[in-house]
Amino acid sequence: MSLVERFREGDTVLVREDYAIGHFRTPVYIRGKTGLVTKRLGAWGNPETLAYGVKGEKKYVYEVRFRQAEVWPDYKGNPDDVVDMDLMDNWLLPDSGKS
Repeated sequence: MSLVERFREGDTVLVREDYAIGHFRTPVYIRGKTGLVTKRLGAWGNPETLAYGVKGEKKYVYEVRFRQAEVWPDYKGNPDDVVDMDLMDNWLLPDSGKS
């Protein structure tokens, strides 16, 4: 399977809502949330498989920006506050526009 960079800066993405058991690097509180790709950070070894000794698998990493109010529904701060996260490609889906 060839490595494909699926997203560009400005793309809206949805973080997979998956609660599988194991060594996962995507915080639970960000799963199911919609964000904006702000940077492409290149391809890196996948820490989720490296933790189990599987080498050679690379995934693209993206910096994704989320509005704090999207992440934390009871957020009382500035509506323009954001949180940026580096997320592996396998956790991201194209946003369907229904968010």
